[in-house]
Amino acid sequence: MIHQLSLALPPELALDELAFREQVLAQLGLPNTEDVVVRKRRQSIDARNRQVRVQVEADVFAGETPPQLIRYSKPQTDVSQAKQAIVVGAGPAGLFAALRLIELGIKPIVLERGSDVRARRRDLAAINKDHIVNPESNYCFGEGGAGTYSDGKLYTRSTKRGDVRRILEIFVAHGATDQILVDAHPHIGTNKLPNVVADLRESILNAGGEVRFDTKVTDLILSENELKGVVLANGDAVMGIGVILATGHSARDIFHLLHDRNVRIEAKPFAMGVRIEHQQSLIDQFQYHRPDRGDYLPAASYSLVTQTRFKGVERGVFSFCMCPGGFIVPAATAPGELVVNGMSPSRRDSQYANSGLVVAIADDDLRPYADEGPLAGLALQQDLERWACKMGNLSATDHSQTAPAQRIADFVDARVSNDLLPTSYQPGLASVDMSDVLPDHIAQPLRQGLRDFGRKMRGYLSNDGQVIGVESRTSSPVRIPRDRETCEHVGVKRLFPCGEGAGYAGGIVSAAMDGERCAEELVKLYKKGL
Repeated sequence: MIHQLSLALPPELALDELAFREQVLAQLGLPNTEDVVVRKRRQSIDARNRQVRVQVEADVFAGETPPQLIRYSKPQTDVSQAKQAIVVGAGPAGLFAALRLIELGIKPIVLERGSDVRARRRDLAAINKDHIVNPESNYCFGEGGAGTYSDGKLYTRSTKRGDVRRILEIFVAHGATDQILVDAHPHIGTNKLPNVVADLRESILNAGGEVRFDTKVTDLILSENELKGVVLANGDAVMGIGVILATGHSARDIFHLLHDRNVRIEAKPFAMGVRIEHQQSLIDQFQYHRPDRGDYLPAASYSLVTQTRFKGVERGVFSFCMCPGGFIVPAATAPGELVVNGMSPSRRDSQYANSGLVVAIADDDLRPYADEGPLAGLALQQDLERWACKMGNLSATDHSQTAPAQRIADFVDARVSNDLLPTSYQPGLASVDMSDVLPDHIAQPLRQGLRDFGRKMRGYLSNDGQVIGVESRTSSPVRIPRDRETCEHVGVKRLFPCGEGAGYAGGIVSAAMDGERCAEELVKLYKKGL
């Protein structure tokens, strides 16, 4: 017999597996024997009221064999001699596109400008300890893309774009914990993701695909608006039946290449701002309404959004990529630039909580860059990153990754902080008036937003937290337009813009789903002979 339950339980009953099992069996009047299997289907924490509850949906199999936890299995086919398609970028969009191509009988050639996950560790250590930015291998570029050394958040609202469960099952089949199939806001963790990504690569290689690291695409082979292949930095040409362009939101050279080769691109909305950091214990108190989170509750997260007005223009201010129990990291992709981002390990056990806090960029903000056309947003990003690097390093070298920072209440009240708090950001902080770092169209809405957030979450706006700049890579400021149905570029045949960098995804899962979809459409058009 199969029983289905929906329960609201205190954390000590819901999050302790033995206690949860006993609770469920007692409620159903079933014996605690081996032939009774209790399996959670979904789990979420409800902290809206003073008494925190965990909402759990579960299936109980009494005397019946439960179905397999995952339906997905790694590809067993051999595509080494099949027609080949080119995948540019080994982030989630590119890797999942490659796996789907294999399932459809096509050999993927994955070209990644950065290094494999193991070699990337050395480059990340160089940024954090020695302030040396490798423009080809960093927190944004390399195997797994920007998501590999991040929180590994797998939550998405893009359920209409594909099968979210399938994406999660593929991650589980490659080493992620099966808890991601249950949690309402699943994550893998920066300490676990590299191994998962490496296993995804092995599946591609074992099936006869190719993954080439330290391989940069520098040109396109175009003939009468049809993409035949790509040219690499060493001069080699790689040909294929189609090109899935999944280069991520920070591959500025690719956007410039497309623009220079008259491949249509467009400006798209994006946001910029800062990272905001508190002690995780403070966020736990704010969210759980108790002195500490105890032994069962995870590090608390938050999501904040408000509308502000600056010079007559409505601007959204919102938290972005919140990392409970995490770290702030240097995410620049070129020397002389400064960008911060956040990440968390799987246990989310750092003493710090951080989140992006960003402001929507308006058309008026881009007018000084009108000559850049669709690349105006890139130019604005780059100017802000270079200025932040200079302002954070007035007493150091121009290429140092020391970040400008200010305590939150001081920032809101326009006071320079006499000192700064301890931080998770390894390269270090410099006390700076962030009004000198951020343009008014970002600084003033941020101040308004922080005042509103301080009312919504009492204690959030205080000098017990600090703002750290700049968070400028929230999403691509460029979209590469494509046909809604076929995913093919609107002007270039056999080019399939894909993922976050092309403007069609906003995280790991949505990028992975988009990669699969582009692979399917590429193969569909190829088989039609188009």
